[in-house]
Amino acid sequence: MTATTNAYVQPTTRLAIDELAPGMAKALNGLELAAQRTTLDKPLRELVKLRVAQINGCVYCVDMHSRDAIAGGDTWRRVNLVAVWREAPYFTARERAAFDLAEAMTRIADSEVSQQVWDESAAHFEEKELAELVWHIALINTWTRLGATARPWTLSGTEND
Repeated sequence: MTATTNAYVQPTTRLAIDELAPGMAKALNGLELAAQRTTLDKPLRELVKLRVAQINGCVYCVDMHSRDAIAGGDTWRRVNLVAVWREAPYFTARERAAFDLAEAMTRIADSEVSQQVWDESAAHFEEKELAELVWHIALINTWTRLGATARPWTLSGTEND
């Protein structure tokens, strides 16, 4: 009998975009700082970021936002089930509306954000919150697309962290 191993090789950095384009990196980091001072609660923001990171395939961002959600008090079960939020009973109507909008914005090349998705989001978020949510989704899409493309960051720690 042959032993099977599932050796994982961590992706290496393809392009050190932060160092090569520091002005752009600084501007994006400034936008991230502004986003941290919005009225949307952090647990919701982390779950939305996690969902977008999953869709865009950024291993660094999935890892970071999973950890941040748990560190912020969310449960392992909810974090683990974000990828299948439609079937999981553990999310509020407000969280579901945010996930739906995040998915629609992230997959905008496939279809526009439907009026139904927009109306459902508008029913659960005040106008200012909705504007902030749209910005958060746009920002995490930028981060995850940078991460999945250039792989400028690597995972740290151990599997058991």
